[in-house]
Amino acid sequence: MKIVELDTFYKHFPAKDTSEASKHLGHFNIFKIEDILTPRGSKLSYSRRVFYKISLVVGHSKIHYADQCIEVEGSVLVFTNPMVPYFWERINEEQSGFLCVFTEEFFNRFENVKDFPVFQDAANAIVPVSETEAPYFVTLFEKMINELNGDYTYKYDLLRNQLTELIHSAQKLKPAVGEPQAASNAAYRITYLFKELLERQFPIDFNSQVLQLRSATDFADQLNVHVNHLNKCVREITGRTTSQLISERILQEARILLKSTDWNIAEIAWSLAFRESNHFSAFFKTHTGLSPAKFRAAQND
Repeated sequence: MKIVELDTFYKHFPAKDTSEASKHLGHFNIFKIEDILTPRGSKLSYSRRVFYKISLVVGHSKIHYADQCIEVEGSVLVFTNPMVPYFWERINEEQSGFLCVFTEEFFNRFENVKDFPVFQDAANAIVPVSETEAPYFVTLFEKMINELNGDYTYKYDLLRNQLTELIHSAQKLKPAVGEPQAASNAAYRITYLFKELLERQFPIDFNSQVLQLRSATDFADQLNVHVNHLNKCVREITGRTTSQLISERILQEARILLKSTDWNIAEIAWSLAFRESNHFSAFFKTHTGLSPAKFRAAQND
């Protein structure tokens, strides 16, 4: 699956000056939808961004987000996070609105962006906006554009406040409900997204990096499905259990870390989300027949 970095995203805006938006802690910028339109009917392609995004989309379109597909006519707010793939499919040519992009570092000086329901799961991420509500949100986006283009010394602090107001105002509205998917198609899509989320967490590059999704329940919560449904879909498509696939990927990363780093066993265990290093050692020995220390020693012989 394509991963969209910020520099890739900005290739759509060759004339956009991003130096000011990036020189403070984190990154924030805002655009008009009209400036980024791609040809209607483009081939469906899920992608992940490494940043957060809030969009106000006006027009007839379909939002493909995690395992949901929601068709909207009129205005809709879409909240996307770096973990879950999504795609915006235009139905008609007339599309307008705004989008703002920001990194976790930018927002977390204020509060933790991950704590907001709109960024936690697909069930809260797509919010229809009525004709009477739309002008209020248009005004919020316009205020952010004006502030970003202004010269107020503390404008990024004010932008964080405006961004928070946007999030809270959206959360007070009722989120959209996705259309049902055919059983086989839904099972494939959920399994695909599960495997994508699993792989998204690797490689572990720093000993300060910790796995966020460690159990089948963690993945089910992120995809907004019941854990039993996730397990059923994964087994139907792969013939394996969710827990087996998670354990195999963690074991693969454990081998890599033991071979290629000088981290001690406790650091590796912590990065792989084991509460105690002895739990990690037991896990590793169960699957390989060797303790982590003996496995590492064997690689150096």
